[in-house]
Amino acid sequence: MTTATGTYTPKPGAAPLPRMIAAQAVLETRMLLRNGEQLLLTVVIPTLLLVLFSSVDIVDTGSGRSVDFLAPGVLALAVMSTAFTGQAIATGFERRYGVLKRLASSPLPRWGLMAAKTASVLVTEILQVILLAAIALALGWSPHGDPLSVLLLLVLGTAAFSGLGLLMAGTLKAEATLAAANLVFLLLLVGGGVIVPLDRFGGAQDVLALLPISALSDGLRDVLAHGAGTPWRDLGILAVWAVLGLGAAGRFFRWE
Repeated sequence: MTTATGTYTPKPGAAPLPRMIAAQAVLETRMLLRNGEQLLLTVVIPTLLLVLFSSVDIVDTGSGRSVDFLAPGVLALAVMSTAFTGQAIATGFERRYGVLKRLASSPLPRWGLMAAKTASVLVTEILQVILLAAIALALGWSPHGDPLSVLLLLVLGTAAFSGLGLLMAGTLKAEATLAAANLVFLLLLVGGGVIVPLDRFGGAQDVLALLPISALSDGLRDVLAHGAGTPWRDLGILAVWAVLGLGAAGRFFRWE
C-alpha cells in the first residue's frame, strides 16, 4: 500500500482565530461558574435581594407591587455584578499572577482575549436574566414593553460596566481592585436606584441619575414596569459611559 507524500506530516500552528476565542470563552465561563465568590456576586446576592424585598415590606418602593419596581433594578444589579465587579476582581488577580502576561504571548491576540472575556460575561448574564426573570415571575411580576429597548439597555450597560471593570483591573493592584470593586458595588447598590427609589435622595437625585447603574435600572423600569417607549436619555447616558470606560481601558490597561 502506498501512502501519499505528506499524509502524516505534522502541521504545527495556531488554531483558527474564531476557535481560539470560543475555547477561551468556554474556559472563562467555566472558571466563573466554579468560583464561589463569583457566584455569590452574580447569582446569590441578586436572588436574595429580589426575594427578600419583594416578600417583606422593608423599603418603600412607591405605589404598585414591590416586585414590579425591584425586578428591573435587580436585573441591572446582575449586569453590574458580572460585567464590572466580577470581571474587575478576576482580571485583576489574573494580571497579578502573570496569567494575562502569558496569555498575551500566546497565539491568541490581546483583543481576542478581551473578546473571549466579553463573550463569557454575556453568557453569564443570559443565565442570570433567565434565572432572575423566572423568580420574579413566580413572585407575581408582570413585565411589558419593547424587548428591543430592553436588549439595547442590557448591551450598553454591559459595555459600560465592562469598560469600567477592565479599567480598574488594568490600572490598580489586585488587592486594591478587590476592595474598590466591592465598595463600588455596595455604594451603587444603595444609591443607584436598584432597591431604593432615587427620589428618596432629595437634591442628589439629579446627580445619581447620571450613574450607569441608575440609567440602566431606571431605563429597564420605565420599559418593563411602565411600558414606556425607548428610553433615549438612559441609553445616551450608558453610551457615554461605555465610550469613556472602554476608551480609557484600551488606553491605560497594563497587562503586567
